[in-house]
Amino acid sequence: MYGFILHAHTRPEQAEAFEQLFRAYVEPSRAEPGCIQYHMLRDVQDPTLFIFFEIWASKEHLAVHSSLPHMLEFNARRMDYLRRDFEIREVEMLSA
Repeated sequence: MYGFILHAHTRPEQAEAFEQLFRAYVEPSRAEPGCIQYHMLRDVQDPTLFIFFEIWASKEHLAVHSSLPHMLEFNARRMDYLRRDFEIREVEMLSA
């Protein structure tokens, strides 16, 4: 399995647009082959911070997800939404 936690620090004026955009991606992402968990969270103290917790069956499954047209399009213009680029931490699953 492959898991990570991603922090997305959005521009204050883009936080709502970012949320709307990615809320629409949650369920389709969960339905993709190899997706074990896909969670989108918003920090209560800093509403411009979005946190994604994702577990995929493999890095290859994540690569397929990341190469989908809507993900490629977002990736190309992500800095329109973000104050700084994503912070990504790979995690090791220690519990079932």
